[in-house]
Amino acid sequence: MSSFLPAQVIRAKRNGESLSDIAIHRFVEGIGSGEVSEAQIGAFTMACFLNGMTPQETAALTLAMRASGEVVDWSGSGLDPRTIIEKHSTGGTGDENVSLIVAPLVAACGVAMPMISARGLGHTGGEVDLMEAVPGAAIAPSTDVFRNAVIAAGAAIIGPTPQLAPADAAIYYVRDVTATVESIPLITASILSKKLAAGASGLVMSVNYGSGAFMSTYGEAEALAKSLIAVARLAGLPMVAPIVEMDEVMGDAIGSRLQLREVIGFLSGGKQESRIRALVMDLSAEILIMAGLADTQQEALDLAEARLADGSALNRFQRMIAALGGPQDLAANPDRYFPPRR
Repeated sequence: MSSFLPAQVIRAKRNGESLSDIAIHRFVEGIGSGEVSEAQIGAFTMACFLNGMTPQETAALTLAMRASGEVVDWSGSGLDPRTIIEKHSTGGTGDENVSLIVAPLVAACGVAMPMISARGLGHTGGEVDLMEAVPGAAIAPSTDVFRNAVIAAGAAIIGPTPQLAPADAAIYYVRDVTATVESIPLITASILSKKLAAGASGLVMSVNYGSGAFMSTYGEAEALAKSLIAVARLAGLPMVAPIVEMDEVMGDAIGSRLQLREVIGFLSGGKQESRIRALVMDLSAEILIMAGLADTQQEALDLAEARLADGSALNRFQRMIAALGGPQDLAANPDRYFPPRR
């Protein structure tokens, strides 16, 4: 067997060649084994940034990153595999609220949602930033804790962990310090590797654009959506990716604790800012249809409205928080943990 030389892979991509699945998998394996240095990761990501990657190359990178750690096994959980659906977003100011509302809402409708999210990029927020503000909540739990939280509550929102797609974390760190974060193939592989590691059977993802989003123009968002859908298809993951305009802040609050109060208020039947409400209901409908729990958009909307009105969604939110180690009474007593401003 020939020896593995990371520089050969880097050189090929630097020269604009298409890499084989085997070369990409071996390079990612080398990240985990220590055969590939941070400098070599940086050279590789810059070569990908400058020369692009084909959908097949991106799919190979996605699957190699997924295989770099554990993949959540849902067998024996009692969950219907068809209902294990992930929700994701490319981010936007205030948009992280949407996930914290959608996850318990669709869980109350019968969906199981294991969501591996991330921190915000630049001025955009991230779901993990909100979850980290919950006292006691584990944002990087063991795979067993994550799995059990989804089984117990129907949803769990966590950040990247050392067990799930660890190569993504190593590559992302280097992308962040080498100005290659914006590469569409690398964004695609980063997102989808974590979704596949979570064992999801489908993905609904809003691709946002505008002054409040990570992607500034419709064209950028469209290019990313097309990349995600093409690679998800090659990886065997059903996916829909609505493109969402975000030139304004979502919701009425900025700051983790204030946004958590807004989430609890929404789920409690309090104030529901119109743009957040519209996006929450549209995404929830897509998820319920993908999971086979509704046949039409109207049927899905009716189901989501019923679970929001009867308190089931708020109950699922509280169960999710408790399952991840947070307070047992956060939903009932938010003032205790997030005192209102005076």
